[in-house]
Amino acid sequence: MAAALQVLPRLARAPLHPLLWRGSVARLASSMALAEQAWQLFESAVGAVLPGPMLHRALSLDPSGRQLKVRDRSFQLRQNVYLVGFGKAVMGMAAAAEELLGQHLVQGVISIPKGIRAAMERAGKQEMLLKPHSRVQVFEGAEDNLPDRDALRAALTIRQLAEGLTADDLLLVLISGWGTPAAHRDDRYQCHGHPPLVPAALVMA
Repeated sequence: MAAALQVLPRLARAPLHPLLWRGSVARLASSMALAEQAWQLFESAVGAVLPGPMLHRALSLDPSGRQLKVRDRSFQLRQNVYLVGFGKAVMGMAAAAEELLGQHLVQGVISIPKGIRAAMERAGKQEMLLKPHSRVQVFEGAEDNLPDRDALRAALTIRQLAEGLTADDLLLVLISGWGTPAAHRDDRYQCHGHPPLVPAALVMA
C-alpha cells in the first residue's frame, strides 16, 4: 500500500504519451466544432421563422420606394396603406411592416393574445414591439386562448377599418397561425369581407 502511494504521484506528474495527447485534443476539437455547427444551425433556424425576417421575405419596396411588392404582385404606394392582423406573432410582423412602409402606412389595427406584449417586453425582444408613436392600434384579448369581449372588440374594429376603405387604398392583412380562437377566426373572415374593389395583400406566418 505504501509503495503504491509512492508510485501514484510520479504517475500523475508523468507526461501523457504524445499520441494519446494528440488523440484527446483532436476528439475534443471535433466535439467543439460539432457543437458550434449545431448551435449555428439552431440560430439560423430560429432566425428564419422570426416574424420580421419572414415578413421581409414576403414584402419589399422597389428602389424608388413607390411600389410595394408582395411576392409576385406590385402595388402603388401613395400614403394609402392600411394594416390589420391577428395572431401570436402578428405584433412583430406589424412592427416590421411599419418600419418598411414608413409614411405610406396610414393606420393599423391588430389583435393579439393577452399577455404577449408583456412577455416580449420581459424577454427584451424590442424588434417584436411597436414603436411608442406607432400608427398601429393594438388590442389584447382571448385570454387563455378563449374568445372574450376584448377579442370581439378587436374584430369589430378591424371590420370597421376594412369597410371604410376605397379602391385607392391598400389593405395589408397579417395572419399568424391558424389555430386561433373563434373571435380571431371571425377577424379572418371579416378581413376577407372587405369591399371587393379594395386591393388587399395577405401575408401569413
